[in-house]
Amino acid sequence: MKQNFIQKVTNWGNFPIVEKEMKSEDSFRKIKEFVLNNNEVIARGNGRCYGDASLGEHIFSTKKLNKFISFDRLNGIVECESGVLLSDVLEISVPQGYFLYVTPGTKLISVGGAIASDVHGKNHHSEGCFSEYVLDFKLMTENGDIIICSKEENSEKFYATIGGMGLTGIILSARFKLKNIETAYIRQESIKAENLDEIFRLFDESESWTYTVAWIDCLQKGKDIGRSILMRGEHAFAHELPQKFSKNPLRLKKKFSPTVPFYFPGFVLNALTVKLFNLLYYKRQTKKEVKNIIDYETYFYPLDAVNDWNKIYGKSGFIQYQMVIPKENGKEGMKKILETIANSGNGSFLAVLKLFGKNNPEAYNSFPIEGYTLALDFKVNSKLKKLVEQLDQTVQEFRGRIYLTKDSMSKSSLTDYLKNVESSKFVSLQHKRILNNK
Repeated sequence: MKQNFIQKVTNWGNFPIVEKEMKSEDSFRKIKEFVLNNNEVIARGNGRCYGDASLGEHIFSTKKLNKFISFDRLNGIVECESGVLLSDVLEISVPQGYFLYVTPGTKLISVGGAIASDVHGKNHHSEGCFSEYVLDFKLMTENGDIIICSKEENSEKFYATIGGMGLTGIILSARFKLKNIETAYIRQESIKAENLDEIFRLFDESESWTYTVAWIDCLQKGKDIGRSILMRGEHAFAHELPQKFSKNPLRLKKKFSPTVPFYFPGFVLNALTVKLFNLLYYKRQTKKEVKNIIDYETYFYPLDAVNDWNKIYGKSGFIQYQMVIPKENGKEGMKKILETIANSGNGSFLAVLKLFGKNNPEAYNSFPIEGYTLALDFKVNSKLKKLVEQLDQTVQEFRGRIYLTKDSMSKSSLTDYLKNVESSKFVSLQHKRILNNK
């Protein structure tokens, strides 16, 4: 008799919440049984994506696939199971002088999820996506077979799985390369920009920097539209560190991480409080330009410092909307998007602007194309669906695209590349929603 594992499941945005079957195993034999015994299966890592992509009728959680297989310290190559978190990789690799080539804004995602979403970071313009440093991975297909996928072996499956949102099978393990570092610190420069023209000029001037990212005030209008702060960085060399960091340059001290203890009441986050937060964030940097040395956690993962920060948005949850606009249309497209947001009153508590470099044509399901990408957090409310539809229309008008990892509302016309990996066995709620919107 089949055991029932029905439970409430949601991802980091707490929207949507579904009641579905979810099971976790570390035995390949039992994983195969789960795949063969169910018609609609989707893999789920640590549940830190914002949308509904890792939700489905029958969810396989990779949390028990959490073991390291090998670490080649000479060449900086890690092999691990797919449920290992990027934080786990950093814990063992940074003290050895290695760092992830590409990391998103949280270290609490799984390696399998990083491949399925083909995550990008603050360095796409200089070093591309996570997949470009993946050597190979083991994939369980819909008939339960386990195959090795790389650029040379089963290459069709390799490239379909990259950015394929789990629709080609379950990633069981992976091998990938790390980069050399001398210290666990970043040399950062923060520069204030008064408007969209200035921040785009700063991005152009900073293309030689490995890492660039901008916080942007999405509620400004008129001459102040696009008011922002650019943060560009490089891995610091040992000789650049202040005396207080130089004793153990590859090790960070443990920090206190506060926890949001409960869901905030719905009235706390509103247009006024979001506007006030944006004002204070911009004003807290009193100088035009600030140079400093900060640890990698502060630079790459500021939100990870607060446990359960998603509860700030209340029980109704939030979505993160992320799009990319081609570079030639970047400024015009972003201006229209920011005007739409400002006029809607649905301000984003956090808005992040980044520059993408050229896309990898072989990884045809991967999100980035050369241009500018904006990620925005919106509290779920009655007005949000209309705003998303307006943003979708603008993205389509400027020939952009939506990031599937964060999508839970957009229409299929903007995400038809998902159909490249349509499968009869591996199906997500996102996949069904998009295909049903044809």
